[in-house]
Amino acid sequence: MNKNIICHLLAFFTVFVWSTTFVSSKIILQYMTPAQLVIIRFFLGYIALWVFKPKPLIINNIKKEIYFILAGLFGVTLYFLFENIALLYTMASNVGIIVSVVPFFVAICSVIFLKEPLPKISFFIGFVLAMIGICIIGIKDFTSVHFSPLGDFLALMATVVWAFYSVTLKKISTFNYNILQTTRRIFMYGVIFLIPIALHNGPLDLSVFTNIKILGNILFLSFLASATCYTTWSIAQEKLGVVKTSVYIYLSPVITTVASAIVLKENITFMTIVGICLTLGGLILSQSKKLG
Repeated sequence: MNKNIICHLLAFFTVFVWSTTFVSSKIILQYMTPAQLVIIRFFLGYIALWVFKPKPLIINNIKKEIYFILAGLFGVTLYFLFENIALLYTMASNVGIIVSVVPFFVAICSVIFLKEPLPKISFFIGFVLAMIGICIIGIKDFTSVHFSPLGDFLALMATVVWAFYSVTLKKISTFNYNILQTTRRIFMYGVIFLIPIALHNGPLDLSVFTNIKILGNILFLSFLASATCYTTWSIAQEKLGVVKTSVYIYLSPVITTVASAIVLKENITFMTIVGICLTLGGLILSQSKKLG
């Protein structure tokens, strides 16, 4: 029971940190391309994981290696490229709502690829409640809703590839390797796939690293949001399962809204409170074992 509580806290901590990365990324993207940001972020995270676990991971099985390659492709390269490019074509609220559908795709992929049983009815009822709440939070003014087929499609693809990453990570956890070493291996392949794209974007202006604000945000994204949080997410998912861990993603819009109210002094309306309550209710219901 204590281990379960710790893993739930790790999942919450991870989503809490990931929910604050949008501001850091937005600041940095004024000075570099999405591909350059992602490759720097995960390369530094890769180095940090070497410092904490300075021992190579030896894999003498090509089939196992393929899972690491796929995890790097899905969880690092494709996810962040789809999400960041989507933001260029559609509203951030649209992306936030669409990405919050991740638990549904994770559940479906778990049934198909991991042969796990279909989630209970409580999961699907909780999903509907959470999505209604997230929509209320994300779309404050329904008269200004904007739909962009390309941007919204790319955001949807981000949720699909993260679901693939989740089931791939679950498979990797059965190999019983050290989590720091497996996370580092995933980062390595993610960076390798990003190198050609970053080179195509042209040279990076290294003077940006002399800007304390930029450097601080890069270190935050690299060491906390990447090296630390990918590790804590792996630990939580290994213990709780891919579906139960993924539902914490429902909290992302809630955390972002509350943080905006505290830091940016944005008003929280009555409808926003209703949305937050529905989202939290959906999360609790999705985790429930008592209903169907």
